[in-house]
Amino acid sequence: MTKFDAVVVGAGPNGLSAAIALAQAGRSVKVVEGADTIGGGARTMALTMPGFRHDVCSAVHPLGLGSPFFRRLPLGDFGLEWVHPEIPFAHPLSPREAVFVERSIGATAAQLGNTDGAEYRRRIEPFVQDWGELEPQILGPMLRIPRHPVAMARFGLVGALPAKVLLNAFSDEPAKALFAGASAHGFLPLTRMLTASFGLLYPITAHRFGWPFAAGGSQSIVDALAGYLRSLGGEIETGRWINRMTDLPPAKATLFDVTPEVLIRIVGDQLPRFYRTRLKRFRKGPGAFKVDYALDGPVPWANQRLALAGTIHIGSSESIAASEAAISKGRRPARPFILVAQQSMSDPLRAPVGKHTLWAYAHVPYGSTEDFSGAIEHEIEHLAPGFRDLVLERCIAAPDDLAAYNPNYAGGDITGGAYTVSQVVFRPIPGRNPYATAAPGIYLCSSSTPPGAGVHGMCGYWAAQAVLKRELA
Repeated sequence: MTKFDAVVVGAGPNGLSAAIALAQAGRSVKVVEGADTIGGGARTMALTMPGFRHDVCSAVHPLGLGSPFFRRLPLGDFGLEWVHPEIPFAHPLSPREAVFVERSIGATAAQLGNTDGAEYRRRIEPFVQDWGELEPQILGPMLRIPRHPVAMARFGLVGALPAKVLLNAFSDEPAKALFAGASAHGFLPLTRMLTASFGLLYPITAHRFGWPFAAGGSQSIVDALAGYLRSLGGEIETGRWINRMTDLPPAKATLFDVTPEVLIRIVGDQLPRFYRTRLKRFRKGPGAFKVDYALDGPVPWANQRLALAGTIHIGSSESIAASEAAISKGRRPARPFILVAQQSMSDPLRAPVGKHTLWAYAHVPYGSTEDFSGAIEHEIEHLAPGFRDLVLERCIAAPDDLAAYNPNYAGGDITGGAYTVSQVVFRPIPGRNPYATAAPGIYLCSSSTPPGAGVHGMCGYWAAQAVLKRELA
């Protein structure tokens, strides 16, 4: 006898989204989470000192508002509030100079000069206008007939290119650095095919939705998802690690918010040998090295306007390209690409009055054991003299620490697997349905499936649709 129509393993944004989509369809569902609290990559914890709230992994959510699934959910009724920094993201060029990606396309383009500004508008503005037609394809399985083939073809012709081609369309460093930083979100060398799609996607979302934070921390997103799921009758159990299928309650379908490696470890011989062999070929992405800071005041940027930016990318176009190339080969980059988020500047819930948090991480080789905290602080200090004097406490998370926090982050890979061409088109492996495994009733709903990493819930949503069609019709 099965008590539940479906059981979901993992209470991150995708696992909870899968459960919600099933519960909305009237199916009984239970979510089982190994940690004592829900959240996965969207937890918020007191990592440094009392009163300081730090996002453990994901912190900035351009696709939180950009998710068509999230937009249909009454998450505001369950406590979720989006906080918008005045400037979505910025890219310093020197201590005094920076380019700011603002909500206004015109205001952003005006910083790039006449030639590059016009090129920026030509590259970005049509896609911002067409986003409603693009998002169903970009945020879903790739192997589908597009509902809006003309708009998708326009995006695909540019997005399929290496980011280096996109950078070369611009004359000067401000535009080149802007697109290099955005493109590097793919954790790939900028000479690889499809990396231009990341360079386009992140400015597009900045102009269309902004790059918001969740008030009080990313935990607010999963708490709202959980609250809504419970209102639909769904159940959530925490503190129960699943090591084998027999640890789970019987169900007609089981969905796993885990990487292929973890899936094999749990499901084992229930997966046919040929399918396990193919899953084992799934390539992991590079790692991340993260530092969270409790600060005695705001970051003293030499360019004071940087205080208005929620997210800051650090590196020149050349250093970013060199860094992503090095880490793809397992080498320490001479100057790692660094991302910084300063949530407490626009969200007073993050720190005691007068104090601030800072979230920073660098792209590093998979499984790196080297300490990158000095490199991170050197770059921030260069742009904000006196920064080190404000540090009250820091919490360092190397790749091994990230893996210990979440088994899905083996080697520090926080993206659910590399974004190679094959693993964008076929994620995790070639097949008609990327969410269904070769074992009856067993599905993947993690960022190792389309559309990949990010707090948007779309991997879970699409996996639930597959379950409803194949198992629970």
